[in-house]
Amino acid sequence: MAKDKKIVAIIPAKSLSKRIPEKNIKNLAGKPMIAYIIESALKSKLLDRVVVSTDSKKIAKVAKKYGAEAPFLRPKELTLDYIPTLDVLQHALKQLAEKENYVPDYVMLLYATSPLLETARIDQAIKIALKKDSDSVFSGVYDKKHYWIEAEGGYKRLYPLKQVVSQLQIPLVKENGAIYLTKTDILKKQYVADKADVLIMDEGENIDVDYPEDFVKVEKMLLNKKNNR
Repeated sequence: MAKDKKIVAIIPAKSLSKRIPEKNIKNLAGKPMIAYIIESALKSKLLDRVVVSTDSKKIAKVAKKYGAEAPFLRPKELTLDYIPTLDVLQHALKQLAEKENYVPDYVMLLYATSPLLETARIDQAIKIALKKDSDSVFSGVYDKKHYWIEAEGGYKRLYPLKQVVSQLQIPLVKENGAIYLTKTDILKKQYVADKADVLIMDEGENIDVDYPEDFVKVEKMLLNKKNNR
């Protein structure tokens, strides 16, 4: 627990995965993929709890084996592709409040598909939030590319609006999908506040395992890491 602030990590992990069957518990370099993010979260001394939200008894069993909690099962209607993450988080918070009278100050959304995420990054995000009393902290990378948007008759410049030398361009920040930390009150309407602080990570530091080629790439990285120890 961080300075009397209750911070719960919630890891969504539904059973259905079209591109990689049973993705969340598929063996990745020696253990189920979800085990990596669970272990990283459990090593944090700033998190109060680590909870997995799943519709699957099989995933729940694996999550518990690696030390996470799975105190409820998510209804199937909250596993459909069009269901937003906010609905999943709100369901988890409702279950924790009604069954355990547990209401955290912050919720950290983590994904089973981020097996490369290190505990140090989790702690950094929490420390930013505590220091700044942030409504939200998310992880991202700097982006100094130029963007255009389709308009009638062609495309128009979106960002930057004026061309400048690269040294003078104010970079955008692109979410990298590794960490979303938000005050519980904000989660009543959205899972990232309109004004947020950012934990800047290196490009490629987090790889979201969404496609089979991502799985292969991450597995090679993890095996190389093991072999170099």
